[in-house]
Amino acid sequence: MRPRLLVIASVALPIALWALSPLVSQGAGPVSRAATLQSKIDAKRSKIARKRGTERVLSSDIARWTQRISRLQGRITSLRGREARIQADLDAKRAELIRIQDALRAERARLARLQARLGVVRRELADRLVQIYKSDDPDLVTVVLDARGFADLLERADFLRRVNDQDTRVLRIVRDAKADATSTATRLDELEARQQRVTVAILSRRDAIARVRQDLVDTRVGYDRTRDGKARALASTRQTRQNLEEDVRALQAEQARVQSALQTAQQQNSGAFTPGVAGPIRQGSGQLIWPVNGPVTSPFCERRAWESCHPGVDIGVASGTPIRAADSGKVVLMGPVGGYGNYTCVQHTATLSTCYAHQSSFATSVGASVSKGQVIGYSGCTGRCFGPHLHFEVRINGSVVNPMAYL
Repeated sequence: MRPRLLVIASVALPIALWALSPLVSQGAGPVSRAATLQSKIDAKRSKIARKRGTERVLSSDIARWTQRISRLQGRITSLRGREARIQADLDAKRAELIRIQDALRAERARLARLQARLGVVRRELADRLVQIYKSDDPDLVTVVLDARGFADLLERADFLRRVNDQDTRVLRIVRDAKADATSTATRLDELEARQQRVTVAILSRRDAIARVRQDLVDTRVGYDRTRDGKARALASTRQTRQNLEEDVRALQAEQARVQSALQTAQQQNSGAFTPGVAGPIRQGSGQLIWPVNGPVTSPFCERRAWESCHPGVDIGVASGTPIRAADSGKVVLMGPVGGYGNYTCVQHTATLSTCYAHQSSFATSVGASVSKGQVIGYSGCTGRCFGPHLHFEVRINGSVVNPMAYL
């Protein structure tokens, strides 16, 4: 008996191993591939987290530089007011300078006239002195003795008075003209000194305005360059982060295909899988049922103002898997919608609705009432996707929320 059993065993064991080898190879390959993909996804997500941290730092830096520029703008406004006051003072000084220059011209003309008059008077005085020197100046006794009568005497007395008055007038004119010329020369010196001081003040004000303007330009240019550099760094970081997110989505899609293949192989081995059949209903802890049975290949990500996130969950299933309504309701939207591909939305309550994307085909119509668990379509890869899966959304008042809180 033993030799015969050994022979049977030796024949049966290779046959069994040959029969099991496809399953082993099919199982080990996808499992290893899924582990590798998950490792890559984790590494990419770690990089994305670091990039988001860098984005937050850069955004904060840009905000601080914007605040600095705002404070600088206040300073610029203040300096511009000061510049306007300096310009007004400069205009006043220039007007004063024009008035001084006019006064200088008038005083110079007056001085010229005085000097000419003084020259004439001096010549008259010199001529008079020469006449007095050549003809002896008659005294009163000589005039009386030489007179030929009272009338003649009166004429001679009047002559002496007129000679004296003329000499006095000439002397007074000479004296006044000389004093006036001296005074005018003094005023000219004062006006010229004042003109010089005003000119220096104008130049000083002008230089102050130039320095203020240059300071404003240099400071603002420096701030703008710094902020622009931060903005360029933020744009570069954001682009890198978005590229990483694209890589993650591609890896997740590939992972979904791998997991779908594993699930299909597992269901085929267990005899529980039938193509075109939805399979058992999967009830979670929330009010909704799972629309398909499969792993979550891309979780929900809450959207922020400065980033794009995943507005639902991706569930990895094979193409053609029936999709069930997560709850009873009315079909309010059905058709191709951009990157969503074939898209269906079911309104459950006044505020709650669910949506199903990337379907290969529909199994209902707009306006139809569906019950919880009813097949409304079939999974696929329409729109923007990297492999067959179901994109599932929960919306409250039209806004996406985390579906895991309702499943």
